Amino acid sequence: MEEHKDAPQKEAGPPQQKMPFRGMAVWFLLIALFLTLFQVFSQRQVKYEEIAWSPAFVDLVKNNRIRDCEIVRDLAGNNEYIRGKKLDGSKVTHFRVNTIVTEYTQKWLDENGVSYQYKSQNPYLWQIISSAIPLLLFIGLLYFFFIRQMKMAGRGAMSFGKSRARMLTRDRNLITFKDVAGIDEAEEEVQEIIEFLKDPKRFTKLGGRIPKGVMLVGAPGTGKTLLAKAIAGEAKVPFFSISGSDFVEMFVGVGASRVRDMFQQGKKHAPCIIFIDEIDAVGRSRFSGIGGGHDEREQTLNALLVEMDGFETQEGVIIVAATNRPDVLDNALLRPGRFDRQIVVDLPDQTGRENILKIHSKKVKLGATADLRRVARGTPGFSGADLANLINESALLAARRGASAIEMKDMEEARDKVRWGRERRSRRLDEKERRLTAYHEAGHAIVLAMMKETEPLHKVTIIPRGMALGATMQLPEKDRYTQTRQSLLDMIAGMMGGRSAEEIVFNDITTGAQSDIKQSTHIARMMVCNWGMSDVLGPQSFGKGEELLFLGREVARSQDHSEETSRKIDAEVSRIINEGHERALTVLRDHREHLDKLAGILLERETVEGFEVEEILKHGRILDEAERAEIRNRENPAVPADEPPAAG
Repeated sequence: MEEHKDAPQKEAGPPQQKMPFRGMAVWFLLIALFLTLFQVFSQRQVKYEEIAWSPAFVDLVKNNRIRDCEIVRDLAGNNEYIRGKKLDGSKVTHFRVNTIVTEYTQKWLDENGVSYQYKSQNPYLWQIISSAIPLLLFIGLLYFFFIRQMKMAGRGAMSFGKSRARMLTRDRNLITFKDVAGIDEAEEEVQEIIEFLKDPKRFTKLGGRIPKGVMLVGAPGTGKTLLAKAIAGEAKVPFFSISGSDFVEMFVGVGASRVRDMFQQGKKHAPCIIFIDEIDAVGRSRFSGIGGGHDEREQTLNALLVEMDGFETQEGVIIVAATNRPDVLDNALLRPGRFDRQIVVDLPDQTGRENILKIHSKKVKLGATADLRRVARGTPGFSGADLANLINESALLAARRGASAIEMKDMEEARDKVRWGRERRSRRLDEKERRLTAYHEAGHAIVLAMMKETEPLHKVTIIPRGMALGATMQLPEKDRYTQTRQSLLDMIAGMMGGRSAEEIVFNDITTGAQSDIKQSTHIARMMVCNWGMSDVLGPQSFGKGEELLFLGREVARSQDHSEETSRKIDAEVSRIINEGHERALTVLRDHREHLDKLAGILLERETVEGFEVEEILKHGRILDEAERAEIRNRENPAVPADEPPAAG
């Protein structure tokens, strides 16, 4: 086993490349084709005129019309003839005389001044070769164009049942735990498995056994596949990687055969790790509702279940799987004995986001103003993939403006681009639509700023981003894992601020509140049906079938509440939204002057920062830097006067 581990490290240099048989055969066919063409063209170019010895050849010699000639004989000394060139006026032609050349003939040629030379030839051998070359050429072409393709097709058909798992070695995989951040708990649990593989006696001496399977569960982009690559980089055992979709084919039984072949390969290299990415493609629940199930997928899943914990279970083969849909997996796959552990790879917290940003920022050049801690604080809910994209977008923005390093403004713009979409300044709005958008966003901003339990404002803009004509952006001060009822009610009121501003200022409403109404309705229904935040209905849960993924289960489930309860649910959802709407109307009527002021500034500047909105509400205008410094010194003398205000 040790020899197998060290095998990839014994390569001292690049291996000597040898010409494959395919290349040699191609060159052979090209040479044969060249010789055949040469023979054909040479025979067409030289045509010998058959003449008799007497009197034609004798007259040519006596008239001095022979330029040169050859005495040709075969290896046995038979079938002699003379060939050469003769003059026909000003034209040179070729001739051939069939005769037996004797010493008298040679002496006669010498006396008449005809130069000649001997040439040996085996006509039988040449005839055999000349006739065999076209045949060999035809057979070779037939082999490469037909027979070889048939063999490849046959081998492909026989290889359908072979596993497509790719084996990673230490010289090819360069990712280790140093390249992973933000998922410390998942790293610790996976590290325990690697230590078990390195030193099994340390754990088995107390009677413990190695886990047979580890399921990595988490949202997309949280680093499940990256963690698996780090396992391959840290483990000193063979590591096989395969995707769940590689098992399923159009032919029945292929997936199950590939599962068996994959475990057979793992048994040969045991102890080893097999990583199955997106296992939900093959591990979905075998009850799929109306219409029956997918036979091929079920056979593949059954083969996987048997190989992991059946009568012929392979010891020393650990399965590491990743999925972002654990709710659709079959229960038999998740039971202990198969996947013993489910490791949650969650979204990173603020410290984890900062560490992830440090890892990705090693490949770029940061400027003096770039503050990764501040970026990490302003990116709650970002996954590792989002943070990697943020760094990449920052580098692109800095390069686009010709900077030599990434500054903080590049990272903030990249954050806004990743979260809310890119600015679309090319979309031109007329003055009426700009005014509508300005009052709509100003209504959102003022209501959110006046609510006590909402997140701080980041900025307000009427520059189109993504599909929206404007945006009111909020950035949480910290990671939140729960929400209070008051914060949800304040959030709904803030969402209705745009529609309320339209009603107050224009005495009309537009389609711009479509997204706001959809989000507020969803929150209100979740409050009533899932979170038990309704005083009328109490702490009950309704509508369990909404989150089921299989139609059959949803239809088969009996309705868990009456029609009267459904009417009460609709009434409660409507009440919550209408109360939020009335709260927004009240706030904007009380602050109509501030609404007009903020909308005017938005029409002039297009973007207003969150702290500037608060200044408008407190002082009726946007303060200058000297006034802000004076207020900071008065409220908190310990803060230096030159420190910029925190945006969001």
